[in-house]
Amino acid sequence: MPNLLDIRRRLKSVKNTQQITKAMKMVSAAKLKRAQTRVVTARPFANKMTDVLGGLADRTDENFHHPLLDARGDERYLLVLVTADKGLCGAFNTNLIKAGQAFVTNNADKQVEILPVGRKGRDFFRRRGATLSGEYIGVTGKGRVDFSEALDIARDIIKRFTEDEGIDKVFIIYNEFRSVLQQRVVTEQLLPVARQTSDVAEPSGSAQPLTLVDYIYEQPPAEIFSQLLPRLVETQIFRALLESVASEQGARMTAMDSASKNARELIDSLTLNMNRVRQAAITNEIIEVVSGAAAL
Repeated sequence: MPNLLDIRRRLKSVKNTQQITKAMKMVSAAKLKRAQTRVVTARPFANKMTDVLGGLADRTDENFHHPLLDARGDERYLLVLVTADKGLCGAFNTNLIKAGQAFVTNNADKQVEILPVGRKGRDFFRRRGATLSGEYIGVTGKGRVDFSEALDIARDIIKRFTEDEGIDKVFIIYNEFRSVLQQRVVTEQLLPVARQTSDVAEPSGSAQPLTLVDYIYEQPPAEIFSQLLPRLVETQIFRALLESVASEQGARMTAMDSASKNARELIDSLTLNMNRVRQAAITNEIIEVVSGAAAL
């Protein structure tokens, strides 16, 4: 049985740990509020831009070609994996890394290069000898993302895709923020930009079919797409980073709250054990005093 001094030392250590977890929970809660506001603001713009450009690309002439639209082969993939720079956020990084491993396993017949955004994903795949084509560290670690940082990543990806003819497709894996308690791992194709196929259907009870709206180009399509398609990739990268930051703070807030509750339970258990040991020591001292007095 540990002595009273050992129990007091452990009790003090657990109390110090509890203070740290409570402080980290409060910091994550403050960062989460700002990150959640930015995510809610960015989502409608990103979703609408994806829908509009996808529909616009589907209605272009078959003879029109653009490097970010044209389909290529299916041999070499570039995977952008967005993880955190720090731990202590529950299963946040674990779920992302598992999704990255599953992607590599499911595409074992392909040549997959990984572009990690975040220290945790980089360290994991580097230790396992995966092919890393660059890295971006410290982007999400400060709890916020600047658009200039997303712009650098997006331009690097576009440059790799357009100049390196060996890359056929670009995918991205990140955590989508749902709530403080729930995040969803998303795997989606980033490049080439998917064309939205429009299926025309007749409404029930109507004799007239639906008509598609045609776009009228004020500028040549090549000029429009050369400006908007890179902007779409930049917006998707920025949105993924915002989602990742909000998800990370929510996961860390939940993990630190659970850690604080576990520390409280451990403190109660150690306090009870300490009182028992102290009471036993006092009882032994009383018995020794009484026994000595009786012997005299």
